[in-house]
Amino acid sequence: MDGHARRRLWTAVGLVALLAVGGCSADGGSGAEDSAAVAPQQEAPAGGAKAEQGADAGGARSGAGGGSPDLRVDQRSIIYTGTMRVRVDDVDAAARSAVTAVTGIGGFVGGDERSSGGTADARAELQLRVPAERFTAVLEELARLGRQEQRAIRTEDVTEETVDLDARIATQRARVESGRKLLARATSIGDLVTLESEVARREADLASLEAKKRRLADLTALSTITLTLVGPEADVRDPEPDTGFLVGLRGGWTAFVASLGVLLTVLGALLPFAVAIGVPVAVLVTVLRRRRRRAPAPVVSAPPPVPAARSAP
Repeated sequence: MDGHARRRLWTAVGLVALLAVGGCSADGGSGAEDSAAVAPQQEAPAGGAKAEQGADAGGARSGAGGGSPDLRVDQRSIIYTGTMRVRVDDVDAAARSAVTAVTGIGGFVGGDERSSGGTADARAELQLRVPAERFTAVLEELARLGRQEQRAIRTEDVTEETVDLDARIATQRARVESGRKLLARATSIGDLVTLESEVARREADLASLEAKKRRLADLTALSTITLTLVGPEADVRDPEPDTGFLVGLRGGWTAFVASLGVLLTVLGALLPFAVAIGVPVAVLVTVLRRRRRRAPAPVVSAPPPVPAARSAP
């Protein structure tokens, strides 16, 4: 075997040895890694349970804090509005009973409109403000005043609007405080005037937001019930719209009379000015005309005679 062949043989043997050594080291490393991977998996249940417990506790703490609002049904901001029509024998007596029932639970009467030509066809419309938690109970009590003929209840959920207003009010208060701090550190007249204007604008925005919040709080704390009480013979049918030729003719005549009245009113208002200005103007025009008539007519002189043309010899 020559030297070239021997070198090829030893090179091949060396490559095989290197591959064998690399495979053994790879097997040992994978075994170590497998054992290291198995160990955490065995310890994972206890640690995972602790982590889950910590997460639950953290979630409970975040829920109990002031960062997120409580949006349960009994904690939502809802505006209740109801309308009811009840037919009674005595409208005035029923109205007094309704007012007594509402004021007895801390409510009040927001409006009272009554019309009566007699006991049988009397009519009363009361706007009642009652605590929201007694809304349903008050409706049932009012329905027992007589024979209920109509009832309608409407609700409006303003929880998101209330939460948004709270956040905006908090932000605006912080802006007002920062503006006041800057105003206290102002050193020049120009800065003082600019900061005073900015602080006043921020305070006005804050007052507007707080007014909206008070309005929502009033609407959610006190519900509104519009109670209509009618007598035994009162007509509660809605009037049908009038149509037809006679209705159009009547409407046109009414519009014509109204327009004529407006025109006469305008003429009556302008008449004093016309008399005060027109009479002197008329007198002045008359005097000028008379002067023109009395003035002598201008004399027109005759043109000079034109010499006759001579005829040629």
